[in-house]
Amino acid sequence: GEYHRENIQKTISPSMDICVSSNFERYLFHLSGDDSSTLASWMSAFESTGKLLITGKKLNEARADFKSAKADTAETLETIKKYHANEDYMLCPHSAVGVSAVHQLNMANSATVCLATAHFAKFGDACSKAVTPLPEIPKELSRLWSMETRKSHCPNDVKVVQKFMERKIEERMEKHKQRDEKKKMITNLLLVSAAVGVVAMIVSASKRR
Repeated sequence: GEYHRENIQKTISPSMDICVSSNFERYLFHLSGDDSSTLASWMSAFESTGKLLITGKKLNEARADFKSAKADTAETLETIKKYHANEDYMLCPHSAVGVSAVHQLNMANSATVCLATAHFAKFGDACSKAVTPLPEIPKELSRLWSMETRKSHCPNDVKVVQKFMERKIEERMEKHKQRDEKKKMITNLLLVSAAVGVVAMIVSASKRR
């Protein structure tokens, strides 16, 4: 059960090119029996040494939760190519790793579900190495390439980033509040207009009598 920090090797599945995973830390919390003190001691040792070793009962519990396999670039591309040819489905390079693992572990059957990581269009350069030409990208996604990119620069400071996020959330909430108030005003105007129309119809009918 070795969890060691090592140099990152870039692949065509960039979201997997990580050494320290926040998702895995969440799993370690549950593995510790939801004991935050145990998790804190594990992560403190990991931060200072770059290594975390799980042994004994905890390792057996982890092995009962997981099965594993690996897929290199060639295997990943072959999986993308195979599923596009046989199933008319485009896997992204991350989803392809998971699907490859399922096959390697002989777990693929009619009841197996593999959750896709992302739409292939997000990783067009990688997918084009397996399938050419790529399937047409949905217009909702293709529009993104021509849209303005909004970005903000923050210093590498946790408190500054927290303040920035709080301010942005407050701004967005205020915009939603103003939009909701505008919708409410329009709705009220429509109701008033409808009421005036009904009254006018009643008055007109009364005059005819």
